[in-house]
Amino acid sequence: MNTLFVINAAFNTGQIVASRGVFDLACENIDFAHFIQKSLNRHVKGDWGDVDDEDKQTNDQALRQDTRLLSAYNDDRFPQNSVATIWIITEADRSSTTILFPDEY
Repeated sequence: MNTLFVINAAFNTGQIVASRGVFDLACENIDFAHFIQKSLNRHVKGDWGDVDDEDKQTNDQALRQDTRLLSAYNDDRFPQNSVATIWIITEADRSSTTILFPDEY
């Protein structure tokens, strides 16, 4: 998997890391790696993806209050353990952003 990068982020991501499951699949599947990059770019611009309206509002508030951010992105081309969703979590202190499958949380 190539290095992930962000452009014009709305907040500091800190160190960007991926879980073992996400990393392994990205190494095996270039389309999944591109999906991760696209999802990360959406996350850092405040597009929270496939979360409900309440979670979107919580994230918008978290930007102002420096609390944890959680985005979810779904792509049915990449089912992992019957789930085609990745989560991207940026810690409250903005020290790190983790990309993972929900069952790895």
